[in-house]
Amino acid sequence: MRNRVNILGIRFDNLDARDALSWCERSLNEKKKGYIVTPNAEFVYACRQNETSRTLINNAALVTPDGIGVVYAGKILGTPVKGRVPGCDLAESLAASMAKSGHTLYLLGAKPGVAEKAAENMKVKHPGLKIVGTHDGYFKDAEPVLEDIRRTAPDVVFVCLGFPKQEQFMADHLQTLPCTLMLGLGGSLDVFAGVVNRAPEIYQKLGMEWFYRLCQEPKRIKRMAKLPLFLLIAVKERLLHGKSRQEDPQ
Repeated sequence: MRNRVNILGIRFDNLDARDALSWCERSLNEKKKGYIVTPNAEFVYACRQNETSRTLINNAALVTPDGIGVVYAGKILGTPVKGRVPGCDLAESLAASMAKSGHTLYLLGAKPGVAEKAAENMKVKHPGLKIVGTHDGYFKDAEPVLEDIRRTAPDVVFVCLGFPKQEQFMADHLQTLPCTLMLGLGGSLDVFAGVVNRAPEIYQKLGMEWFYRLCQEPKRIKRMAKLPLFLLIAVKERLLHGKSRQEDPQ
């Protein structure tokens, strides 16, 4: 039984990183299909203005908070989540688990060549991990991609197409593909391939990964500017409506 917490219209599963991994492992063992999303504050902000995107997120089988902004908003609203469960970290821990269990993985997304390099690095880091296929995210016709996933029949697909394209892809195709789980992971393949470096661990622990990325990519300032606006919206909601309603256990 899980609790979902409503944070500005998005229903987050109130799980920590270990719980989220256990959920994935259980779903794989039981062959229980579902897609997983890890929204940050920018995603939640966008979903407030786009009902289609909001529905895609809320229909996911598992919704975990990727960014510190979501964690802060939960505290402001009076319905705190247990903590961040970044998509990149969940994917890493799931890959390590799959290397032991024998479940197979498919990597989809990023620029041509990146998924292949990510696969090489992941297999070195997690000996025994079976990556049965890769495909870049620069496709106009999805059918060849879908056919390759059908042919390779992975248990899990990491879908790294960016929000909301990856969420739409998972919602549209999960039920017709042989995989059990799909994870929407944004730019994670760039990290696994070594194309992009994650913030040092101290930044991650302090919830300042966004600041490190801003220093590395100053052009992100317009996107980052939405974080204080997002928190102001949370403050306004708390003042107007009091403590947010927590969803019934599921």
